[in-house]
Amino acid sequence: MEPSSEPSLRTARADGIATVTLHHPAKRNAMTPAMWRRLPRLLEELAADDTVRVLVLTGAEGTFCAGADIGTLRATADGDAAREQQGLAVAAEEALAAFPKPTLAAVRGHCVGGGCQLAVACDLRFASEDALFGITPAKLGIVYAASSTERLVRLVGPATAKYLLFSGELIDAGRALRTGLADETHPDGELDKRVSEFARTLVSRSRLTQAAAKEFADGRTDASRIAHWQREAEVGGEAVEGVTAFLERRAPRFKWPH
Repeated sequence: MEPSSEPSLRTARADGIATVTLHHPAKRNAMTPAMWRRLPRLLEELAADDTVRVLVLTGAEGTFCAGADIGTLRATADGDAAREQQGLAVAAEEALAAFPKPTLAAVRGHCVGGGCQLAVACDLRFASEDALFGITPAKLGIVYAASSTERLVRLVGPATAKYLLFSGELIDAGRALRTGLADETHPDGELDKRVSEFARTLVSRSRLTQAAAKEFADGRTDASRIAHWQREAEVGGEAVEGVTAFLERRAPRFKWPH
C-alpha cells in the first residue's frame, strides 16, 4: 500500500531517538490546523515514553517547513481564523519548548514562518548548507506572537530578531550560523549522519544532567527547582557512576531516573 500523502506528523523511534517528520510535501510541509493540534499531543506521548531519550524534528522530502498553510485560512473581517491559527502555532511551539528531553531540529531547505517558530523552540538546530530561514508576518500584516518574539530575541539577540521580523527576508545557513539561529551547518549529504551521530551521543549522556541543564538554561532557576535537582543529584548516583566509569575507562551506565 502506498503511504498516505495527507498532511501528517510521522514518528519513528529507534535506539532512544524519536524522529518526528513534518509531512506535507505538496506545500513544503506547511502546517495545517490539524498538524498544529496534533503536535502537543504527540509530544506528550513521547515525553511519557521512557525509551525516548532525544527528539529530532525534521521535514519530509528536502525541506523543513514553509510555515502555516495559508490555504487553510479563511479569514473573517475580524481575523478570527488568523488568530486561531496563531494560537495553535503558539501552543505547539510552547509544547515543544517545554519538552523535557533534548530536542534537535534537522533543517533542510525552507525553514520559514511557523517552521522557523518550531525550530527556534528546539534546543539545537543543525542545518544543511542550502537551508533558508525566515519569519514572514510582515509580508502578511500579522502581529507575531509576543512569546515567540521573546524566544527569538533570547536566541539571536534583538538586532537579528528585528531584521527578520521587520523585513520578512530569508537568510542563508551561513548567516543563521553566525547569528546563532543555527548551531551547526553541513553539506546536505552529511546532515543526516551528523544528526544521528550527535543524537546518539546525547542518548549516552546523563539524563539527570540534561534535564537539570535544560531547566536552568531556560530560566527555571527558582529556589525550589534548584533544591529539586540537588536532591536528585544526591540520590541518583549519576556522579558516582560517571567518575567510576572514567577511572575504569569504560562507558558510563547512567540509570536516572531509577
